[in-house]
Amino acid sequence: MSADRTQAKERLYLFDTTLRDGAQTTGVDFSIEDKRRIAAMIDDLGLDYVEGGYPGANPLDTEFFRKKTLRHARFAAFGMTKRAGRSAANDPGIAGLMEADADTVVFVAKTWDFQVHVALGCTLDENLDGIADSIKYARNHGREAILDCEHFFDGYKANRDYALQCAQTAHEAGARWIVLCDTNGGTLPEEIEAIVRDVTQRIPGSHLGIHTHNDTENAVANTFAAVRAGVRHIQGTLNGLGERCGNANLCSIVPTLLLKSEYADRFEVGVSLEKLKGLTKLSHTLDELINRAPDRHAPYVGASAFATKAGIHASAVLKDPRTYEHVLPETVGNVRKVLVSDQAGKSNVLSELERLGVDVSRDDPRVLRVLDEVKEKEAQGYAYEGADASFELLARRVLGQAPDYFQVERFSVNVERRHNAAGELVTVSEAIVKVHVGGETLISAAEGNGPVNALDLALRKDLGKYQRYIEDLELIDYRVRVFQGGTDAVTRVLIEFGDSTGARWSTVGVSANIIDASFQALLDSINYKLMKADA
Repeated sequence: MSADRTQAKERLYLFDTTLRDGAQTTGVDFSIEDKRRIAAMIDDLGLDYVEGGYPGANPLDTEFFRKKTLRHARFAAFGMTKRAGRSAANDPGIAGLMEADADTVVFVAKTWDFQVHVALGCTLDENLDGIADSIKYARNHGREAILDCEHFFDGYKANRDYALQCAQTAHEAGARWIVLCDTNGGTLPEEIEAIVRDVTQRIPGSHLGIHTHNDTENAVANTFAAVRAGVRHIQGTLNGLGERCGNANLCSIVPTLLLKSEYADRFEVGVSLEKLKGLTKLSHTLDELINRAPDRHAPYVGASAFATKAGIHASAVLKDPRTYEHVLPETVGNVRKVLVSDQAGKSNVLSELERLGVDVSRDDPRVLRVLDEVKEKEAQGYAYEGADASFELLARRVLGQAPDYFQVERFSVNVERRHNAAGELVTVSEAIVKVHVGGETLISAAEGNGPVNALDLALRKDLGKYQRYIEDLELIDYRVRVFQGGTDAVTRVLIEFGDSTGARWSTVGVSANIIDASFQALLDSINYKLMKADA
């Protein structure tokens, strides 16, 4: 081998627990469709593992694990090691894990002697037996096994020998990864690094992972401290979701690994530089799905991450962006917002149009009109990160590429609370929609379980010659966000539709009136379906 040959990089494995640990975030409740869509986004990004939840613990997670849908990532199911006093073969929790359509089983085990005695109520040896028996059982059933060492760092500081014994027991039983968890989130980077280095004297780093929480705002720093000390498996969540203060944020960790030479020169990951360009969109889409405003000041992906106010900083950035930018915003799919924002914005719009398959020349002056329209809409409260269909329709209208299928002359919605024939007090919603299709005027009415449902049913009840194209439409999700004030606030509505082909798309509407905002999003959804069906 020649002396100047480039040394092979070490592989780091990225494990996403957004759908399990991230689901413990206050105010976050994933539907089954949410889980499927988020899992697909994580898979497409290039992460190695997607932890889907806890099959057997609740009906939603059990249903999610009936069939694996990931194309590249390993699908991981989470559960506890066997209970004391029974074998793994006779433990109902482990039976649920084995029934899941998962590649990997993640067992969580206590590694702090205090927790073993108080939380589990068993002996230290019984806990070790539970670790070994569970790992071996999963391995014998053809599953990759991971042990999450819960409270490892607190346990290490309280009883070093026992914490190490737990980790070593899992390793000897055949666990692929032994993950050291800072469950309380209170350990600091220098402690993490020192403790992990000690663990590597017993277990090789090629089998060690790190799982940190953000209770001291050090989850990302602690993750990198562990990598420096030898771990080669990283757990975290998108946007740092997680219980209490959250988990290590993969939207900060992944670009750092790829764009900072200290790590990029030493390690390789499953995420490509090309896929990294979609990180900002992925981050914002997740926030839209869980119905919360994106953090404008988030590193790499926040709207303000590459924004500079006018003044000496702006002047410097105009001369050379490197003066106040540590990486180029386009590497993570973000955009520079200072002075030259028109040009940067144009590039961003062109990139998005190309991704959506909208044919337009880079020099077409109408692209700037699209940009101006987007900016004007965003000032009104629209957000297109989670509403691709509405953005594509907007762009095609400006470019003169959007067909005009039908026109809505008017609609009305009535909500009435009354007694039904059985004497029960009920709330009934009725909607009427008048549309023009070609030379035909059509009026449709419908009742629904709410005003938006009634409006949706009435609008889709009869579109004349286009009706056959929308028969398979299904409203999958409906989200409302209220901002800018109190009862007279502006409302943003995000609607997700699907059809029999498995296609999914989202649209957005904004208005001070929630019904009007909903109707805008409904119209976009139907027009998008007709456009894609070449009606």
